[in-house]
Amino acid sequence: MGRAMTGAAPLTPPSLWLDQAPPRDREPLPGDREYDVVVVGAGFTGLWTAYYLATSSDARIAVVDAHHVGFGASGRNGGWCSALFPASLGSLAALPGSSRDAALAQHAAMRASVAEVGAAASAEGIDCDFAHGGTIVLARSATQWQRAQEEYDDARSWGRDDLALLDRAQADEVVRATGTVGATYTPDCAAIHPARLVHGLAEACERNGVTIYDRTRVTAIERGLVRTCRGTLTAPHVVRATEGYTPTLAGERRTVAPVYSLVIATEPLSAEVWDEIGLRRRETFSDHRHLIIYGQRTADDRLVFGGRGAPYHFGSRVRPDFDRVPRVFAKLRETLVDLFPAVAEAEITHRWGGALGIPRDWCASVGLDRASGVAWAGGYVGDGVSTTNLAGRTLRDLILGHDTELTRLPWVDHRSRKWEPEPLRWLGINAGLRAMTLADAEERTTRRPSAVARVMAPLIS
Repeated sequence: MGRAMTGAAPLTPPSLWLDQAPPRDREPLPGDREYDVVVVGAGFTGLWTAYYLATSSDARIAVVDAHHVGFGASGRNGGWCSALFPASLGSLAALPGSSRDAALAQHAAMRASVAEVGAAASAEGIDCDFAHGGTIVLARSATQWQRAQEEYDDARSWGRDDLALLDRAQADEVVRATGTVGATYTPDCAAIHPARLVHGLAEACERNGVTIYDRTRVTAIERGLVRTCRGTLTAPHVVRATEGYTPTLAGERRTVAPVYSLVIATEPLSAEVWDEIGLRRRETFSDHRHLIIYGQRTADDRLVFGGRGAPYHFGSRVRPDFDRVPRVFAKLRETLVDLFPAVAEAEITHRWGGALGIPRDWCASVGLDRASGVAWAGGYVGDGVSTTNLAGRTLRDLILGHDTELTRLPWVDHRSRKWEPEPLRWLGINAGLRAMTLADAEERTTRRPSAVARVMAPLIS
């Protein structure tokens, strides 16, 4: 998910995070202005970029947003700061000019970015409930256990030692869910409070001279300028940091597909319930089903739990009412109770959602077109909290003209092909979402790896 570019602000807080840490009101753009760098989107991508530029140069920097800091994914996500990257190591190695070593360098950079987020938050005095407990992904059937073993074997084939394979007893030491057969575990994830992080990051930017404009809707990005509803911003460098809201910009309708992920949060749970569940170090958790789920234990002892399943909307539309799909919220609660029966009576206090950006080849990218001065980053497919930090440091180096290890990573200057025109886009994406649901149902029935998932795998790897 990224920065909202159209639509009125919702009537209720869009997430638990923004309810607990409301945004500060900032003034809109007062008219035409000139800067050295203009960043479109006041989410993690835009703010990390502004932060690292401001602390590394004397550039005059402005950030503009249609709503407010953290309105989109940065204030609505599941609170995972992980080393996950949407494209596999094999896909990264196969990119033009890439290699096995380059793919592993990307993976190492993602791992380092988790620690960098924590270090930057600490340095700037941002209390974002950072808990570096790692991620456990449960296997709760024989077919899921087979996938867990295959993932572990694949990691070993790349020489990676950052993924562990846990048996049932070892998995239960971390989290006790129903039906656990085993799990995979990686230390490279932290649970965070994303709204506190994004607001603290915005304030750190401002302390370093960055100007942030709220309520300034951008309609187009062109060479050397940004057109908004309140005036024109000119700058030698413009950064597009709009993620799932990119299709609302002129000429960007097919750049990424905005697909919704929805989340629920329970009331704070008792110590007795947590003794039964575990997650003592606030490990984030998921399982090896096909339709993605994700969860975390918050610092105030809630369970935040989300997943896919909401439909893609025709024409890449993004609207506030798409954030709420009652059947998906009901399914999330059902799935959460299936995992942890102890939460069956817990009240669900918050329900929310938002758009994430999916590129056609499922490979995030960052880059700078030196001819036009327009830079971009995004296509995180929901794995953006730490990836945005890597993007911000990379964009800093690209804009300042520095040749570094970051600027040589394989995702730099990668350009995904455009999505198909409608109605093919609508048909294909929703068929894919439906297929993952069917794949899980197929495996529950047959107890064998899904034929549907096997057919779909080349399209989403």
